[in-house]
Amino acid sequence: MRSLNLPALHGLAPEMRPLVDPAALRPRVVHFGIGAFHRAHQAVYTENAAARSGEPWGIAAVAPRSTETVDALRAQDCLYSVTERHPEGSAPRVIGSITGAYAMGRDASAVDALLADPETTVVTLTITEKGYHRSSRTGGLDTAVPALETTVIGRLATALAARMRSGAAPISVVSCDNMADNGAVLGRVVRDVVRASGWRDRERVLELMARHVAFPDTVVDRIVPATTADDVAATATALGVDDALPVSGEPYRQWVMEDRFAAPRPPWELDGALLVPDVAPYQLTKLRLLNGSHSALAFLGLAAGRTTIADTMARDWGERLVKALCAEVAPTLPAGGPDPERYADDLVTRFGNTAMRHLLRQIASDGSLKITERWLPALRSLRERGAATPVLELALAGWAHTTRPDAQDHGVTDPAQDALAACWRTGAAPADTVRALLTTVGAPDLADDAALTAAVARHLPALRAGHVDI
Repeated sequence: MRSLNLPALHGLAPEMRPLVDPAALRPRVVHFGIGAFHRAHQAVYTENAAARSGEPWGIAAVAPRSTETVDALRAQDCLYSVTERHPEGSAPRVIGSITGAYAMGRDASAVDALLADPETTVVTLTITEKGYHRSSRTGGLDTAVPALETTVIGRLATALAARMRSGAAPISVVSCDNMADNGAVLGRVVRDVVRASGWRDRERVLELMARHVAFPDTVVDRIVPATTADDVAATATALGVDDALPVSGEPYRQWVMEDRFAAPRPPWELDGALLVPDVAPYQLTKLRLLNGSHSALAFLGLAAGRTTIADTMARDWGERLVKALCAEVAPTLPAGGPDPERYADDLVTRFGNTAMRHLLRQIASDGSLKITERWLPALRSLRERGAATPVLELALAGWAHTTRPDAQDHGVTDPAQDALAACWRTGAAPADTVRALLTTVGAPDLADDAALTAAVARHLPALRAGHVDI
């Protein structure tokens, strides 16, 4: 079977072709992190915005580390397909919004040229929480990170400084990662890189960045499971050509952005994106309800021997867990966002989509970073008010269970894996182990809450036996 590329487009059914002519686009957006989520989310929004506006918005996609995706994209003229998965059936569509693919290290000069080009007015990022190299103590840049200049944050700060010195056009830098205040976080760590540099003009650079670089907050949402060999085979059958990089996603997608840009941007609102004065209500609802319950399902589902989110939702406790967690956390959400009860109902439908095969081990990985954003702030708020937190306690027990030294059997990975596993090797009482785990993830205040650690520890024997009681 022939491979997907520009000539192959003519043989595809019209509904499977890109909505734009890829050759007519220009690289006006630079994106760091060309994983499945970006290709199923921002790249789709950008293609649809370009098609509906007639403006030539294209994306120069940069891989921070791996060259495999870059080489595979180049071999396909930067084309790939997205399959929208419905229980009643699915069909792929080829996306053509990526105009070029680059490896950050190997193609350094080309990436620097793109970031310096006045035609580039937007930079977007999907590099996951750990890519921001934040200190758990200060919330700013972890200056102890080795070879900071080889990280996305270091490279971006250097490029923005060069752009400011050259007097180039203003630019917006848009985090699309799942963090509270993601734009503010990104802006802080980038500025911290500048402050930590030895540049004589760093104060001038910071002053120019304050005037000409925007870091709007955003909320992104679409469930995008990891692509399997079966997905690759099914996509080839549907398209009639081989696609080495297919991705799939649920029908639902959302992009909420703070309406604070420093330069022209794709008209993403033409494809349903929301431009709002303050994304905090949407951000916290998504982080605490969707991401929070997603993580809870993943950790507890693994303990119960499940493999996917849909499989976990099919258990007699799956829907109860989602609705109970959302109800417990709802009082911590600000006004002005989605209705929590209706949002929870939507989550039950989305998570129960049997056409989605979203692996629990994928969602549970990097748990030490995720729970600090998704659970711990709400937990602190509720306990300060004296509110009961039984569902979050159960969820924490599920996370703790996956940090055991034998948790690698599930395929779950974590940057703090060794430190977390060491908490179990001391032979301490379960509550003390929970305390050590919370301290390791930067939550000594919660670790000192004896009632909390005892409540979490009480769930561990049942989870060890594969039982989830809610």
